[in-house]
Amino acid sequence: MALLEVTDLSQSFADRKLYDDANFTLERADHMGIVGQNGAGKSTLIKILTGQILPLSGQIKWQRNVRTGYLDQYADIPAGMTLYAFLKTAFQRLYDLDAQMQQLYADYAEKMDDQLLERAGRIQETLEANNFYDIETEMERVITGLGLDEIGRDHVISEMSGGQRSKIILAKLLLENPDVIILDEPTNYLDTAHISWLEDYLNGFEGAVMVISHDYDFLQQVTNCICDVAFGKIIKYRGDFKSAMRQKEARKEAQLKAFEKQQVVIEKAEKFIRKNKAGSKSTMAKSREKMLSHLDRVDPPSENEHAKFAFPYLDTGSQNALSVTKLSVGYGKPLLEPVTFTMTNGEKLAFKGFNGVGKSTLIKSILGVIPALSGKSNFSPSAKINYFNQDLEWDNPQLTPLQTIQNEYPTMLPKTIRTKLAKCGINAANAMKPMHLLSGGEQTKVKLALLELVPSNFLIMDEPTNHLDDETKEGLKRALQAFQGNLILVSHESSFVNGWVDKELNVEKLSLKERQE
Repeated sequence: MALLEVTDLSQSFADRKLYDDANFTLERADHMGIVGQNGAGKSTLIKILTGQILPLSGQIKWQRNVRTGYLDQYADIPAGMTLYAFLKTAFQRLYDLDAQMQQLYADYAEKMDDQLLERAGRIQETLEANNFYDIETEMERVITGLGLDEIGRDHVISEMSGGQRSKIILAKLLLENPDVIILDEPTNYLDTAHISWLEDYLNGFEGAVMVISHDYDFLQQVTNCICDVAFGKIIKYRGDFKSAMRQKEARKEAQLKAFEKQQVVIEKAEKFIRKNKAGSKSTMAKSREKMLSHLDRVDPPSENEHAKFAFPYLDTGSQNALSVTKLSVGYGKPLLEPVTFTMTNGEKLAFKGFNGVGKSTLIKSILGVIPALSGKSNFSPSAKINYFNQDLEWDNPQLTPLQTIQNEYPTMLPKTIRTKLAKCGINAANAMKPMHLLSGGEQTKVKLALLELVPSNFLIMDEPTNHLDDETKEGLKRALQAFQGNLILVSHESSFVNGWVDKELNVEKLSLKERQE
């Protein structure tokens, strides 16, 4: 029996249908990848499956008593809670049982009631069956595997970056060991070594997995089936990612052939009708008209939308763009060795290094968003800076993309805003959704659209490719390559950066973390 059965699922928003009468199952051994363009409805599908929103129609049927674990990057975490304390909450039920058992033993010592001893014994068996006495070993395995020891076990979660927070929520989910693991873009904030560890973990996981990802190399390693969400349909393919894409391409070619063959039939029938509608063969013409009216027409294969970006350039009269001199950055104590570099007009620079090493902190210190511990950074007096912050935070997440841009530019016509959003890959339906209901990819596109409205000569982009599909990444890369001004780029995707930036700064080599520990 399947762990999950999805039957006749339909969902729409405004006048746009996400999927219509979709059917698929999740079997016990399935490690399912969920793929599709930004805005296709992947995150919406997960929200439906986890009961966060209701579908327009259809049935979602989970097998009784199946425990699901969902990577919720917006989970509420009590103020002041440390990393280690938060991870321990994955085993709260077992810790509560242990406390109950200890109390029963204490009560037995006073009352010498054998029933108390029996109850304590049963709890002891439950704890042993759930590997309670190996909890700390398992926690250390996950902490090391995901690189959380670089953050620090006593680090308060409220003081962490969005990427660090996502990593610890992922760690807690894995420690809970549910029957079904549901992940939405789990590799966004992981380094190569940690992605490799997660691949090994998932491949050894005996339960079912559902994972949304635009990291196709990751999907290739961890999946044995793929659900493709595209053009109003959800189609499940067996096999790994590459096999699924070959099946999809074959399906597309078959559909194109069927469409072209049917068009020949339709064109021939319509020509006969036009020629004979009023003549001696009018009865035959009417018969063919009736045939066409009942024909189940084959649609042509749909093509993916391609987002296009263009960052307007504001000319600068200065040859020197940025000077950074012995800049020491961190929170209370330095994260890196003092940083020194310069950029001349038009240069493009990439920051390299593992997630959490201090790249975002360095950027914020250069910009003056957070104070530097020592040293200085100076932009050219004519520098006009445009900054992309990787955190998806909005002053009012209830507003739609259209309203968000209108608030920033009240004189801009709604039609102009819609055109701008459409060019960036935000369709009409998503332009009218509240920001908090949009996927990470759609929210990123809105942030990029806002950047396009500000002429500049210095772009600073901190992980702009997180959440984006391949087509959108390519559009963004072309725009950054074409930008005539300066660029500082942080990206964990080497394929996005390699071959076109002028120079790189390896922030990892400047890290002081190992020496401080």
